[in-house]
Amino acid sequence: MKTLQVSLGDRSYPIYIGPGLLGKPDLFKPHIAGQSIYVVSNTTVAPLYSKKLIQTISRDAKSVHEIILPDGESYKDWATLQKIFDVMLSKGADRKSVIIALGGGVIGDMAGFAAASFMRGIRFIQVPTTLLAQVDSSVGGKTGINHPLGKNMIGAFHQPVAVIADLDTLKTLPSRELSAGLAEVVKHGAIADATFFDWIESHTKELLGCDPNAMSHAVERSCEIKSAVVAADEKESGIRAILNYGHTFGHAIESGLGYGEWLHGEAVGCGMVMAADLSARLGHIPSSDVTRIQELVTALGLPNCAPKLGNQRFFELMQIDKKSEGGEIRYITLEKIGRAKIEMADHTIVSQTLSAYQAS
Repeated sequence: MKTLQVSLGDRSYPIYIGPGLLGKPDLFKPHIAGQSIYVVSNTTVAPLYSKKLIQTISRDAKSVHEIILPDGESYKDWATLQKIFDVMLSKGADRKSVIIALGGGVIGDMAGFAAASFMRGIRFIQVPTTLLAQVDSSVGGKTGINHPLGKNMIGAFHQPVAVIADLDTLKTLPSRELSAGLAEVVKHGAIADATFFDWIESHTKELLGCDPNAMSHAVERSCEIKSAVVAADEKESGIRAILNYGHTFGHAIESGLGYGEWLHGEAVGCGMVMAADLSARLGHIPSSDVTRIQELVTALGLPNCAPKLGNQRFFELMQIDKKSEGGEIRYITLEKIGRAKIEMADHTIVSQTLSAYQAS
C-alpha cells in the first residue's frame, strides 16, 4: 500500500492506494468510530462492493445506512442529491455523521456536495471505484452537481478526511470506463510531467490491459501531481486551473450533447487534442506534439474528433465555465508537454481549432 498526503494544514488528509483496501478496517476506523455512517453508492457499484465495505466498517460504526442512487452523469442533479438528504434526515443523521462515497466521479461529487451542505458541513470519505475517480475526481475537494446550462456549476470546495483507492475495484471496470479514466492520467503527464507522459506512451498495452503494476504507477503518479497542485492552490484562484486542461472544450461537448452521451473522460480526451491544437496555433508547441497527444488519445480508445455542435454553440457553452472571467473564456494551453498555462485566446484562432476538430 502506498500512502500520499494532501497538505492543506488542518484540512490535510491521506490518500491510500493499493489492492484489498476495502477489507482494511484500520483505514476507516479513525474517521468513523462510534458514528452513524451513510454509504452512498449507485446501482452498478453497490452490488459489487457495498456488502464488503459495510462488513469492514460495521464493527467500528454506531450504525450503517446505505443510499443507492441511479447510475450515470444524467442523474448528477438536484433531484438525485435530494434523495441523499431524504434518507439522512429520516434516519436522524447529525453533525457527527459521516458519508462514505463508494463509486466513481458522479457519486464522489454528489456525496461530497451532500457532505458539504448537510447541516452546513459534515465529514466524508472518498472510496473511488473507477480509474477516473482514483486518479482525479476523488482528490482535491471539488464537489457538486450539473445544471442544464453548465457542468459542475453548482457545488462547493469540501475536502474529504481520507481517500481510499482500492486498485482491485478496477478489475470490474468496463473497457470504455477504463479508457475514460486514462484520459485524466494523460492530462497529468501533459500538464506537469513529460517523463510520465513518455511512460504512458510506452505502456498503453499494459494500461488498457489493467496490468496491476502499470495501474498502480498511473494512480500513484497522478495523485502525486494533483495533490501538489491542490496544496498550492486549494480554491483554484490560480495554478489549480491547469488541472482543467482539455476540460474547457470537453465540458462544452458534454453539455452540448447532453450529460451521459459521452463519458467525462471521453470528452476530456477529445478536449486535450483540441487544446493541443490551439496551443500549436498560438505558437507554443510544434505540430509534432499535437500529433503525439492525438495519437496517444486514439491509442487509448478515446475520441479525437468532437461532435458537430457548430462553432457558435461551442463558444456559448465554453463561456458558461468556471474559469471564465468577465465573459472572457480562459483556456488551458501547453507551453510544452509537461507544462501548462492559463490564457485567453483570439476567437478567430479558436474558431480554426473548432472547425478542424468537429465531425463533418
